[in-house]
Amino acid sequence: MIETNYITLEQWRTLITVVDTGGYAQAAEVLHKSQSSVTYAVQKIESLLGVKAFEIQGRKAILTPTGQFLYRRAKALLEESRALERAASRLSAGWEAEIRIAVEILFPTWLMLGCLNQLSAESPHTRVEMIESVLGGTTEALLHGQADLAIANQVPSGFLGTPLIRLRAVPVASPDHPLHRLGRDLTLQDLRAHRHVVVRESGSKRNSNVLSVDVTQRWTVSHSATQIEAVRMGFGFAWLPEEKIRAELADGSLKPLSLKDGGERFAQLYLILADPDAAGPGTLRLAQIIRETTGKECAQRGAVSG
Repeated sequence: MIETNYITLEQWRTLITVVDTGGYAQAAEVLHKSQSSVTYAVQKIESLLGVKAFEIQGRKAILTPTGQFLYRRAKALLEESRALERAASRLSAGWEAEIRIAVEILFPTWLMLGCLNQLSAESPHTRVEMIESVLGGTTEALLHGQADLAIANQVPSGFLGTPLIRLRAVPVASPDHPLHRLGRDLTLQDLRAHRHVVVRESGSKRNSNVLSVDVTQRWTVSHSATQIEAVRMGFGFAWLPEEKIRAELADGSLKPLSLKDGGERFAQLYLILADPDAAGPGTLRLAQIIRETTGKECAQRGAVSG
């Protein structure tokens, strides 16, 4: 074995695995190494830095305060290393083999599919994975490295985003819904007497609903298509983005509710590159297509772009 006077990425990876698995033996099993080599790697880090990363309590290796600091920085270092490898791979291979995009469900599906179709015409062999997410789910996709590009209703800390589109949502119900029969502007009290159909946040916390009001009757679903269909069938009311229900408004299967106050709601969406420096040509091109296509559609329909 060649001795070095610096800490290798593999040694940092070993330290992280010891922490994540809860011990040297468990880390050795995950890394397919001997326990002695795992122990040596951690001891090498401690020796070179002149610190103690772990203390043994029973059969467990517990991080010292210094070890906690090293663990956090080591994870960041490995993530930077992986990002560099991905960037180098993309540069050497040309356009990416796959692009992952997380899209807030408020964004018009027909518009997103048109953008993807244009990308496919230019690069037929680039696969696309589209994650349809809600609120915190889009943020988590960025934070967990699951998306190269995102359309989100907020820009998470540590990322940069450009305003893409401002969407208008309106309260709607089927034409035969009892709320339409009242024949007057509706109040919040009127709404509370009926079922509200909402979409669950797709993030792990799932602690909020999209465009929700405080009612006693509520159906919570996981996708906007289900929400729209439930409202169209007369099972409740909902605030829905106009651009998502253009066909239903046109054919009369959904009808806007007239509220005395607070009828309209607006959502600003942003276009976010997960890592602008490491983004491949395909990801950058898709971002350009989305910006240009959205701006053109907004200009034609009088919607707000950016």
